[in-house]
Amino acid sequence: MMTLNGRPVSADDLLPLALVNMGHFTTMRVDADGRVRGLSRHLERLVKDCRIVWGAELDRERVRDYARQCLDGRSGPCTVRVTVYDPGVDLGRPADADHPRILVSVRGAGEFPTTPLRVMSVPYERDLPEVKHVGLFGSLHARGMAQTAGFDDALFVGRDGFVSEGSTWNVGFVDDSGTVIWPQAPVLPGVTMALLQRHHDHRVADVSLTAAKAAVAAFATNTSIGVRPVAAVDDVELPGEEEVLRLLRESYLAIPGEAL
Repeated sequence: MMTLNGRPVSADDLLPLALVNMGHFTTMRVDADGRVRGLSRHLERLVKDCRIVWGAELDRERVRDYARQCLDGRSGPCTVRVTVYDPGVDLGRPADADHPRILVSVRGAGEFPTTPLRVMSVPYERDLPEVKHVGLFGSLHARGMAQTAGFDDALFVGRDGFVSEGSTWNVGFVDDSGTVIWPQAPVLPGVTMALLQRHHDHRVADVSLTAAKAAVAAFATNTSIGVRPVAAVDDVELPGEEEVLRLLRESYLAIPGEAL
């Protein structure tokens, strides 16, 4: 199911998004009870990013209405992606785009994956990292490079030598005291990361690649995967602190959802 401002979307409507590739989005997991962990934060993200990308105000209630419309008649957990873009955007004059619209798409969602990831460090910094934008080429290219080399995904390292994030996820490291360390770096302010920071001891600090490989444990996190262990960084196996990761998973699953 996919709608644009509440109406069925056409191929012509999607052409600017495909060919110009300018817009921003958020992805939410809607549980079987119709509730979303961190819904308010997802809506805040959309509003903030709409101001940055389009210089426009976004109506949160319209977003919720369109999402509920797309979910009508569906059962079971779903993944809802809300993309904000202007079908009238022009490659030569993007500054003239001033009428962003709300594209909502829905797909089924399964259980949170628990298979540990093996990640390859890749030198990369995302454009405008504070915005969850649709420019995913660099991130997905890095993921593809890692997979070609026999890994599951990519871990980004900036020009300063410090770890930042994964291709489509935030990353946390656990030290020998059980404290979670989030990289002090230009990263996407993930909703799941923000929720976890409220429910577990943590600090934010520079994380070198050497320090990442010396961590007691590491995990990837976003709305789609919850808390997923990282088993290895490059050729270094991480010991894995199962108790801390278990507590993180349980803390996240215990967070009450908000009604869409």
